[in-house]
Amino acid sequence: MLRILLASLSLALTLPATAAETNQPTSQPAAATQAVSAKHAGTSNTAHAKRWTPPYHLLPAGNDSALLVIDMASGKTLYQHRATKLQPPASTQKMLTALAAKLYLPSDFRFETTLAQQGDDLVFQFSGDPTLSRQQLAGLLKQAKQKGIRTIKGDILLNGQVFSGQEHATGLPWDILGVCYSAPASSLSLEHNCVQGALYSNRAQGQPTRVHVPSHQPVTVTSTAKVGPEKPKDTDFCELQLNVAPDNHYLLSGCLPQRKNPLPLNFAVQDTETYIADTLQLELKRLGMRLNGKIRRDDSATGKVIARHRSATLDELLTTMVQDSDNLIADNLAKTLGGRYFQQPGNFSNGTAAIKAILKDKAQIDLSNAVLADGSGLSRNNRLTAQQMHQVLAYIYQHDNTLGLMKTLPTSGKTGTLRYRQSLRQPPLAGRIEAKSGSLYGTYNLAGFVKTQSGKTLLVVQMVTNYLPEPVDPDAPRVTPPIQAFETTLYEDLYYGRY
Repeated sequence: MLRILLASLSLALTLPATAAETNQPTSQPAAATQAVSAKHAGTSNTAHAKRWTPPYHLLPAGNDSALLVIDMASGKTLYQHRATKLQPPASTQKMLTALAAKLYLPSDFRFETTLAQQGDDLVFQFSGDPTLSRQQLAGLLKQAKQKGIRTIKGDILLNGQVFSGQEHATGLPWDILGVCYSAPASSLSLEHNCVQGALYSNRAQGQPTRVHVPSHQPVTVTSTAKVGPEKPKDTDFCELQLNVAPDNHYLLSGCLPQRKNPLPLNFAVQDTETYIADTLQLELKRLGMRLNGKIRRDDSATGKVIARHRSATLDELLTTMVQDSDNLIADNLAKTLGGRYFQQPGNFSNGTAAIKAILKDKAQIDLSNAVLADGSGLSRNNRLTAQQMHQVLAYIYQHDNTLGLMKTLPTSGKTGTLRYRQSLRQPPLAGRIEAKSGSLYGTYNLAGFVKTQSGKTLLVVQMVTNYLPEPVDPDAPRVTPPIQAFETTLYEDLYYGRY
């Protein structure tokens, strides 16, 4: 059984740099990229670097940080600090996956799920579509019924040969595997491999909690968790835990503080094959179709296609991936790139190798010393430098007429993951920053573009690691979190040209 401590899943954030480096940021230029003119790419504004220092003092002691600021019009490096040091990129890594996908996949690319007939059997051919819904899967069965297939005399075969290997990348902590942002990257994906529910603790202290999962979901969730005090003390150790067992069975235990409203739950499907098979059984019954055989996995099964479903376009998928920081789309696209580039079933290894190869071949971006374990940035093993992220963003910016990726970036105070980012959502920063965010425990990153008051466009890569502020007393007056104060000050400085 897999035990998950739900209370520890809040994402703490961080900024990377040694104490000496934090106090003495360098003004050495970043390496030139194809997207920045060779004339200016190596030019550092030393005078500005000496009189302007980012507000590192607002961050808690022990943090590390990397920061790179480029003027996109002149190509000048306005400021850099530890720009060639490898850092955890978190979800900013999705911009690498997005760029590789646009450079390599055909413009008309869509994931496709088909239903074929092979004698008395029906064959579902899955492609790893991360957006495939239950309704769309049932729609394929409905098309078969409309063609006169009301009784399936043989079996229903599930073909997921397009991917191979593990469904989770290396470097994922065990305690997040049961929650939806770490859902398995499987060729057999359905409903984002995620099941929603709710846990109620609106009872007297010490009473059992009550869990609810919609009856149409083929999973089992039980709870032995007790209702705890409304405002638990640290010594109460009121923690909610999740144990994951075979056949998509989840057990909640521990303690949940007393609360009026239910706690939303999001369970990552653990066994995608069983989940799809159980869903198909329910849909067959709903449609009035009969299955004489079994539902089983067969990655060699083929047949004559009688129904098909195609996903949204690549551009639409990438917009969702970047705006919502969708891990499943990113990881399944990475595996798809690996499969197509190396002409073999896709997996995390060949997917990340393909991303590196594509960016080097088509954009002259060298990621040879970067460590990529997935396409989403969720793995704790990923490492990337601010300079490498700058190269990716600069290429996207300079080639937007053909790539169209700038529009995928969230806008501060308006769209995507930056809509409610407290540090950036108020004037003058609202609407002035287009960037990809990235967060893991102890990591807080931002990579994108700032439109300054004077009309300049600045490329900024912020990588904050080992951000571990002191615990906050819940009864104390609210104070601005250090990372929020740091970001607001940093980006207002850039906006007003104080650098």
